[in-house]
Amino acid sequence: MSDHDLSSLFGSRLRQAVRRAGRRVRQEGADVLPRRRHLRDDIVAGLPGAISSVPDGMAASVLAGVNPAHGLYASFVGPVAGGLTSSTRLMVVTTTSAAALAAGSALAGYDGEDRSAAMILLTLLAGGLMIVAALLRLSRYIRFVSYSVMLGFLTGIAVNMVLGQIPDLLGISAQGSVSVTKAWYAITHLPDAVPAAALCGASALAVLVLLGLTRWSVMSSLVALLLPTVGVLLLGAGSVALVEDTGAIPHGLPVPVLPELRLFSTELVGGAAAVAALVLIQGAGVAEAVPNPGGARSSTRRDFAAQGVANVTSSLFGGQPVGGSVGQTALNLTAGAASRWAAIWSGLWMAIILLAFSGVVGKVAMPTLAAVLVYAGAKAVSPGEIAAVARAGRIPALAMVATFVAVLVLPVAQAVGVGVIVSLILQLNQEALDLKVVRLERDEAGHTVESRPPRAVSAGEVVLLDAYGSLFYAGARTLQRQLPVPVAGQDAAPDHDADESAARAPAPGPAHREGPVVILRLRGRTTLGATFLKVAGDYAHALHEAGGSLYLTGVDPDLAASWERDGTVRGLAGVHVRPATPRLGESTRAALEAVAAHRTGGDTGHDAGHDAGHGTVHRVDPADDAGPFPAPGSPAPDSPAPDGDR
Repeated sequence: MSDHDLSSLFGSRLRQAVRRAGRRVRQEGADVLPRRRHLRDDIVAGLPGAISSVPDGMAASVLAGVNPAHGLYASFVGPVAGGLTSSTRLMVVTTTSAAALAAGSALAGYDGEDRSAAMILLTLLAGGLMIVAALLRLSRYIRFVSYSVMLGFLTGIAVNMVLGQIPDLLGISAQGSVSVTKAWYAITHLPDAVPAAALCGASALAVLVLLGLTRWSVMSSLVALLLPTVGVLLLGAGSVALVEDTGAIPHGLPVPVLPELRLFSTELVGGAAAVAALVLIQGAGVAEAVPNPGGARSSTRRDFAAQGVANVTSSLFGGQPVGGSVGQTALNLTAGAASRWAAIWSGLWMAIILLAFSGVVGKVAMPTLAAVLVYAGAKAVSPGEIAAVARAGRIPALAMVATFVAVLVLPVAQAVGVGVIVSLILQLNQEALDLKVVRLERDEAGHTVESRPPRAVSAGEVVLLDAYGSLFYAGARTLQRQLPVPVAGQDAAPDHDADESAARAPAPGPAHREGPVVILRLRGRTTLGATFLKVAGDYAHALHEAGGSLYLTGVDPDLAASWERDGTVRGLAGVHVRPATPRLGESTRAALEAVAAHRTGGDTGHDAGHDAGHGTVHRVDPADDAGPFPAPGSPAPDSPAPDGDR
């Protein structure tokens, strides 16, 4: 090909790529632009979310152990950045309790002003990791997170919220590294409680509970902050801590800032990874629960990127980690949101609130924020779901309890690691438990039926097997235990004095022709791992020892070709591979005919390598095919071809 031809080809492909990119940009732009018919509904729906974000954002900062301004700024930036970029249009990206608790755990080694600066850097790192996860398409692995593990984790987060706020609710300066020890300290030092603080917190809880039963429940958190705080200020209760005691609250909107890279550490990266994992898993759950208007499918990958962008933007404006919020998204829907602009308007309303009332925020009584967190944590515990997982079986229950305990006694980053390990163990265990091996036979009416596989396969017997479930890792080992044990005939007993090659490849003869044969159907499996190949090789060797052989039928043609190219099949002594064809049952029927021909001493044709010391791949010649079913009176009637390779 000449340089001119290459240049023309390159130019043509470049123009096509530019046109595709242009179409994509126009589509995305049309999706993001506000629609006139939705404008009023979205503006109105955004206001309740902004109002509730004031106490929620401040409470999230308290949970993380930083100045409440970080939560307020995140509640302004997150909904705007997330709303503009997310695939799930009605999802609200804002502060969440899980992300706040994980962030607070990651910042345990920072104090004073460094803690706030480290929070901003942590948020930037978490956002960057989320974007990287989107680029690497890690969203596909979300499905491996067990529901029981996630429920245990979220329940542990909720209980931690409650326990961790008991000291602030009572006005006690607690000691302890985790919420459990802090709560225990407060309970064992009740005489140290500040009566005014305890009364303030109790009244805030009463407001939350009572208003939560009315149609004004949307305003309950805000009222729970205001009424007790007004009482504290009017009575001059100086013993009650205020928000401004934790640090000055800047007036107005934040200006963009760059994180302080001097605070970078590997521990902070680990904490950012834990925050990112929690945010992405929660966001995926929100996307599943909130379908897009019109039925358009959400993209988990794009939601990953959107939450990453929201966190990077939040860090630049001095905010803390944000993610898809279950509560705020539900409130968004209840308020009548019609498009993504409801979330965006929530952030814009929050900006207006910050401009108008940022000076008042510092006067809020700290016990009221503790009450908001205690109430939210108590509501987040779902006894019904916990009971359902407990009834589901011992393994899911143990996974839930293990993750729950890990969250209570370990830093969140380590608890996330425990959750990942438990999920992997559950996945591997499920693969082993879900595997089922069946024997395919003809009944008296000539129908193909499934039955339990025999415990042993004797000389002269042909057994056709099918397997349901995963054949990776533990699944392959489960298959190994369920395969029938080869039993040699008297004349086919292996010669233990012969060398290994002779044992692997018995000489042809009557005994070999009447050895046990097992046919295992594998149609529909595009990949088979090293563990399966090891199991198949060992089982084929055992069959050879008994004078028989193993057939793998319905093997994916690309997989079979790959095995031939890399020499895998040659290393599997006695394994005969029959690639799948478009005709269902064809490869299995061909294997049965090859066994029959071999036993009658006829032309083995396709199985010329039957007695070789290595495996072989045999392809079906469609021209010689009479159909996927054995003809009446065909050999091995006890082991028919199936009604179809599924």
